[in-house]
Order: sequence, then structure tokens, then C-alpha cells
Amino acid sequence: MTPDGNLLLAVNTANNRLMVFDLTSRRGAMELVDSIPVGLDPVSVRARSNTEAWVVNHISDSVSIVDLERGVVKATLHTDDEPADVIFAGTPQRAFITCSQVNRVMVVNPSQLDAAPQRIALKGEDPRALAVSANGRYVYAAIFESGNGTTILGGGSVDPTAHPPNAVNDPRGPYAGVNPPPNAGSLFSPAKNPANPPPPAVGLIVRKNALGRWMDDNTADWTDLVSGPNASGSGRRTGWDLPDRDLAIIDTTTLGVTYARRLMNMNMALAVHPTGSVTVVGTDAHNEVRFEPNVNGRFLRVLMAMVDPNNPASPVVHDLNPHLTYATPTVPQAVRNQSVGDPRGVVWNSSGTRAFVTGMGSNNVVAVGPGGARLGQVTVGEGPTGIVHDAVRDRLYVLNRFGGSISVVNAGWLWEMARVSFFDPTPSAIKVGRKHLYDTHKTSGLGHISCASCHVDARMDKLAWDLGDPSGTVKALTGQNLGMGLGLPPFEPWHPMKGPMTTQTLQDIIGKEPLHWRGDRASLEEFNPAFEGLQGDDTQLTTPEMNELRSFLATLSFPPNPFRNLDNSLPSNLPLPGHYTTGRFAPEGQPLANGDATRGLALFRPPNLLAQQLFACNTCHTFPSGVGTNSQWSGTAWVPMPAGPLGESHHALVSTDGSTNVSLKVPQLRNLYEKVGLELSQLESLTGFSFIHDGSVDSLARFVTEPPFHPSSDQDVADLVALLLSFSGGDLPLGSPTDPLLPPGPASKDSHAAVGQQVTIVSSTPAQLARLAQFMTLADAGKVGLVVKGIRAGEARGFTYLGSGTFQSDRAVETVSGTQLLAGAGPGAELTYTVVPKGSETRIGVDQDEDGVLDGDEMETALRPERLSDWWRRVTGRSAQR
Repeated sequence: MTPDGNLLLAVNTANNRLMVFDLTSRRGAMELVDSIPVGLDPVSVRARSNTEAWVVNHISDSVSIVDLERGVVKATLHTDDEPADVIFAGTPQRAFITCSQVNRVMVVNPSQLDAAPQRIALKGEDPRALAVSANGRYVYAAIFESGNGTTILGGGSVDPTAHPPNAVNDPRGPYAGVNPPPNAGSLFSPAKNPANPPPPAVGLIVRKNALGRWMDDNTADWTDLVSGPNASGSGRRTGWDLPDRDLAIIDTTTLGVTYARRLMNMNMALAVHPTGSVTVVGTDAHNEVRFEPNVNGRFLRVLMAMVDPNNPASPVVHDLNPHLTYATPTVPQAVRNQSVGDPRGVVWNSSGTRAFVTGMGSNNVVAVGPGGARLGQVTVGEGPTGIVHDAVRDRLYVLNRFGGSISVVNAGWLWEMARVSFFDPTPSAIKVGRKHLYDTHKTSGLGHISCASCHVDARMDKLAWDLGDPSGTVKALTGQNLGMGLGLPPFEPWHPMKGPMTTQTLQDIIGKEPLHWRGDRASLEEFNPAFEGLQGDDTQLTTPEMNELRSFLATLSFPPNPFRNLDNSLPSNLPLPGHYTTGRFAPEGQPLANGDATRGLALFRPPNLLAQQLFACNTCHTFPSGVGTNSQWSGTAWVPMPAGPLGESHHALVSTDGSTNVSLKVPQLRNLYEKVGLELSQLESLTGFSFIHDGSVDSLARFVTEPPFHPSSDQDVADLVALLLSFSGGDLPLGSPTDPLLPPGPASKDSHAAVGQQVTIVSSTPAQLARLAQFMTLADAGKVGLVVKGIRAGEARGFTYLGSGTFQSDRAVETVSGTQLLAGAGPGAELTYTVVPKGSETRIGVDQDEDGVLDGDEMETALRPERLSDWWRRVTGRSAQR
């Protein structure tokens, strides 16, 4: 809310707008009075004053600074990659902005936006939500992907010279080298199927306990091989640590940082209690527990942590579902409906007697006391995230992100007074299908978990899980694309004791079958039993529901690559902070030099070969996705494999990865930069898992210096790392239907690097004009779309670029040249140019509801999707058009 309590501000992420609601209206609990275009994927908003708001645009890498009186973006602040939240604090006042992808907080003087910002490096993965102490002295940042103190010990390599060593096989370990070790005393639970062959040797997940000891799920102590005198046996240095930092505490005076640790795995939201303690809500995984039957329905807890900033080493953590005993994986639906799942927002009332937590997966708000006791709950719209407490009116305002609405809740009685809908252009496939991913009450046996508990936001939790089953059966490789017809070594059927596997993203998996690391799921439908066997539900999805889930997942794509140049080309001089030498050339642990991804591209392709000079990297990892080909080599050409009975494809499996899991699918490579953080050449890591199927290879540099690869120097290594970081984005050379070393690969759903980029023109500078010229050049080439929003001739207007220097306005009969448009910009007539995905420029620029009648022509008519208050327009004298 604005400081005076008169206006409620909410982001409409799907429509790229800031919504302004009048809370003083006599015609309802709240009334939409403005809808202001901002950047792409706005995820948070903070009022700096009654007349100014800052909106954080996650994809645009920007903050839109909005004049609330005039309803326009008056300036755009460029940020580091993927900003997540902003807050104002300190004396003098400064803006603190989390930049999640680069693990930083930017510090900006709001009165001097052109001044260079200060940057605070945080020792944690993906900082997002922010809060501030009552006196403004301290800023608190929640580390979204903090980890939970679990890591992987190698055990599944068939090459004794590979990294990491097979620590699980080490006779100095607690099981004297037995691999896989038992999980129930000297036995396995469940018992092993006697009809199966011996299981493969695999890695093992261990978790650091409160005493700093590294324990497995059978209470065996692996500390000696993880951080103790024999840590080299697991590829680590003596003293290696995984600190598990969850909450950053920033002193705004010194910009020094301290941390609270061991709260939970995913720190999703936070708030400050009136006493000054900090409340963090999120989830914590029990991924150290092996085997799917043992974690069924119970692999995760939903938590609330209370942290005293003056004593952060002693947090108090509460289970937000105290009604659950976790004794069984399934309870009656009425009990499930009491659960809260996927918590994304928290706020305290002014007296500190109640915290209100939104459950994005459970579609409810629960009230809890300071000690964690459940005080009540209320059902709201679908996908509640943000929440605000209005102390004067004793109301809660809840943003239902999936439902396209805001719930107005009586905070005392916990009943929904009103649900105010807003315009939501989200495609129907997403609206209909996403509940099967997120809805914890619908898809789990205890009501608190869903597919999205691990595939967070349809991506990853950055953990590995051993979801094998000793009592299971071996699965045949029938129908698979084994070796692409290239005569690879023998394949082996899939053993049910598969060992740890890292959580994979769900982005662009449809059409890239088979699925999962081993390719042991022929199609999405083969995951249906997991609703019962892993999530504890008492039913699977119906065929229509599975089709809805498939259609939803088919919409997911990869965001702009932060390492590519604005024109989407590969970088030729990319700094590689956090990447180190592996000891193959220079001594281990030294910073890598800058990398040339264009040279890395050449090293990735023929004539540079690996694996006994038989293949290139690009033979298996095809461009543009990295997934193996859907074809087989006939001797003269690549022949596509026919689709399966459900339309599934047959991308390649290989048997040459050097793993005891012999038969593995060739994985995609477009999110490798999201998986960095484990670094065994250093004394400390930010995450416990990184690369290959079990996360045991700690770095990209390590991977490309493994025995099958043949770099000739650390510069080769740096160049390959630069390519792998820059992999997503397309515009890579495609394979050939007749070259045995360069098979054709599937298309990729990813974004041009310029998508989301913005410039706000007031009094144009040469740098701004040059940036705008780049935008128009890319749009002329058909790579992206370009839209303009702002004030022209005293009215709020929209434009979309048609090409050749011409813009279509939001009135069908009007076009203007780029020169004419720029000439009208100035103080009070700001124009913001935004690069958008190709094909979306009409909707975002001039026809938001895509009904064929442009926004300007719809103004003042009943056809307009966002009907703003006539009363507000009369009082302010402003146009309703946006």
C-alpha cells in the first residue's frame, strides 16, 4: 500500500502492468483505478511515497519507476540479471534490489539514478524476497535456493581417474566400501527384490547435522570423507563446508552482511514481526532419505522460521502443518484441505499476534501465532502469493496470481469479503493445466506437496533425490533410440535402484521424450503413477487431466540467456567469476581466465573429437537444445524415428557416459548456468549438487576436463565453459541429415537475449538512441518485437513496431514514424521502449485482449478488458487508456 493507506498496488505479471486500486472507494472494498504498463514479468512493487512506486521486472532486468499521479513510467533503472524485489532503507534513503541470478543486492540512490550503484555479493543462491527493520537500519534478504545442507558423495563412476572419486566405495567409509550401502541397519527397506540382478554402485546423499557431522539416512557418519582428514577421498579439501545460508542481514550503514543458517531449503517469503524478529516461510526437503516408498507423501515440510537478527545463530523453526503426523502418506481429503502448501507470502498484524501465510499450492491463507500454532484459515482464489495487511481496516489483500484476482479478507474473522477480478491474458492451456503441477490439495495425500514442491516454479530445487525402489523390477529398453545407430557399447536395462538423480527443469520437455535422466519414462503419462507412489494421493490423473498437464508444460520455455550479447550472439570475452581451474593444467582452484564462447563453439564441433576420436560433443548434444537426435544413422543419412503411440519422440540414449547407470538419455544443456554452485576446489560451496545425473561433478570446468575430453589448455577450458553458459538462446549452427558427426536436433523453446530490454526516453542521450537503434534493427530482422508505452500529446498511448521505421499506434487508422515518435518525448511525455518476444508485440503494444479492436479504439467502450473507474478519471482528469 502507499504510506497513506489510500492505494493498493499490485503487479499483473501476465499483463506486464502495475495495477492501482483505490481503497477509499464507497462502491466496494477496492476499485481498480489505473493499470500502468511496466516491463516484462513484473514480480514485485514497493511504494516509495504516496506518489511514486518502484516495480521490479524479472525478465526485463529493470525497475520501472512509476509516477502514480500521472500513471506513467517516468524512468527505467537497469539492474543485474533477474531482479526479484526492492525495498527502501537506510539514512540517507537508498533502494536495495535483489538480483537473483547473480546473487547480489544492488544499492541505488533514488535521487541519483544515473550514479553507479553499489553491489553487495551474497553468499547464497538466488536471493529474492526483501524486508526492512522498523528503524530502517537493516535489510533482510531471503535466499530462495539456499540448500539444506545435503550433498552428494560419488560412487557411480566406472573410470577410476574421473572426478569425483567413488567415495561410497572407499574402504575407509562407514560401510567399508559396500555400495549401495543399506538404509535400515544392515538391511534394505523395502527389501530387495530377489529376482533382480545386483544393483549398480551409485552415489550417496549425506546431510550435515546440527553438530556439523555428515550423516546418511542410516545414521552412518561420513564426516571423515567429506570434510575431515580424508576429504580428498571424495574430491574435497579438508575443512570443506556447505554453510546453508538462508537469510542475509545487511547493515545499511556499513553494507556488511551476516547470515542466519539452517532454516530450510527454499526460503520463499519473509516479514518482520513488531518485536523486530524476522519471519521466513518456505519448504524443507528430506532428500537424504532414500527410496520412493520411504518418502511417499512425506518428502517435504512447510516451515516458518523465527530469527532474532541480534542472535541469528539460534532460530526457532515451526511446522506450518501441525495437524499432520506424517505417519502415513495419505489422510482423508478433509484433513488435506487443512494443509498449507507452497507458501509464497507472509505478513504480521500490527500487534504481532497473528501471521498470515499464503499457500500458492493450497489456495488458502492460514493464520498462525508467534509460536507456530494454527489459528485458522480461509480459502481464497487460485495461486495466492502476495499479501498485505491493512491495519486501519483490519483487512488482508491477497494477490491470487493464478486466479487473476485479489481477495479481500477480514483479518479478524478470516472470511473472504470480496474477490476482485482483473484482466489476465494468460493462455487457456496454462490456466487449465497448471493446477496439476501446483495444487497440493488435489495432487497429494497430505495436502501439502505437489510436483512443484521439487520442480519449483516448473524448474528445480537444486537438489538430488534417490527415488529408486529396492523392491521394484528391472525395466527393459524396448522401443528406445539406443546409440543413434552408431554402434555404441552394449546398453543395460534400467535397474530400480538407480541412485541419486538431480531434479530436472520442466521447461521444454514436451516433444523431447523420453523423459528423465535415464530416459526411462517413454512419455509424460509414465509419470502418472508418481501421484500415488511419490505424492501419496489416492488417485492418478485422468486421461483428460493428463492432457491438460501436457498442454500446460508445452508452453514452458527458457528465458533470455544472461551471457549472450544483446544481438543474441555468443560472447567472445566473457568473465568467469566463480569458475576455477581443475588441476589438469594450472594448479587446481585458480580463477579461470575470460572465455571466448565462439572459440568454444568450434571446440564443441568436428573436427574436434573425443572418446577415442569417434565423436564430437555436438554428435550427442545437438544444437540448439543439447538433446540427442530423434534419428538413427542408416549408413548414409539420419533417419527420423517414428513417433510412439502417444506422439512421443525417441531422442537418443547413450552408453558411453562412464556411469554405472549405463543407459542414459543425452540431456539438454540450456540451463547449465542455473546449476553452478558446487565447487570442490574451494573450501566452501553454495550448493551441494551440480552436474551430470547425480550432481556429483562440481563444475563445468571439471566436466570438460574429465578423461573423455581433450582440451589442450585452461584457455580451452574457459572457452568451453563460456559456450556452455551461453548455450540457450538458439541461433546456433544446425546439424546435417547426411553428416554422421552432426545429426539434426530438435528445435528449442527459448528466448532471444534482447527480450525484455528497455529504455525510457525523456531527453534522449546518444547512448539511449544507440540502444534504441539496436532494438529496431533486431525487430527489422524479425528476431523480436518492439513496443512503446507512455504519454503522447497528453494521453497514455501504446505503439507496436511494424518495421522500416514505422510504428502502429493503438488506433487502427494511425501510424507514426520512429522519428515522429521520438520527437514527442520529453519531460511529462516519457516513452518507454520494450523488446518483446516475436509474435507478442500486438498484444503487449496495442491490443491487450487480442480481440482485433485496438486499445485506443476501445477506450471508453464496454469492450475494454480493463474498465477503470470513471470517478477516478473525473477527479484526476487523466485518460483511461493505457
